[in-house]
Amino acid sequence: MKKRVCLYARVSHSTGNCERQLAELREVAENHDWEIIGEYVDEGISGAKKSRPELDRMLKDAMSRKFELVMTIELSRLGRSVANMCEIVGVLKSKKIDLFIKNQNISTDTIVGEFFFNIINSVAQYERDLIRERVVSGLENWKRNNPDKKLGRPSQLTPEVENTIRQMRESKIGINKIAKVCGVGTQTIYKVINADKAPQSA
Repeated sequence: MKKRVCLYARVSHSTGNCERQLAELREVAENHDWEIIGEYVDEGISGAKKSRPELDRMLKDAMSRKFELVMTIELSRLGRSVANMCEIVGVLKSKKIDLFIKNQNISTDTIVGEFFFNIINSVAQYERDLIRERVVSGLENWKRNNPDKKLGRPSQLTPEVENTIRQMRESKIGINKIAKVCGVGTQTIYKVINADKAPQSA
């Protein structure tokens, strides 16, 4: 029985074309006698974007295990970062779907490929821990140097603003309109409204 595979290709510029990537991947699939189930192509979409329609569709199809292997030209086509790539690989692995990267000649169904991805995953975790450590250190340093100050933006919710919110809401004015007039977020408005609805303790 032939292995069921899919192809994923992406170019960042709207004037770009994924045909070269697809042609190379089709050739590899043909040489291995693999059956191409589908092709997912994101054209004119930067790898930095969190949402990529065809990648999202591919991962959705992966949940139904429509294929056994995902083929792509290089790592940069797939993930927008090391951490993101590891997330994608994690989703695929959870469904026992392997990943093949042509230019690096790496496949997660081999011992070497699995080892490579374990290293990348470790690097990604190290980067996350390092960033977290820097953030915590920076906050602690700020608190030491500013003992009388609070973190965060100063609140715009004064008693006068609260009264205005209540009056406008009683007049059936929409939440977004109130937010614009009062200069506060919609969550702040809901907080005021819900506080008024909450039962008062005796």
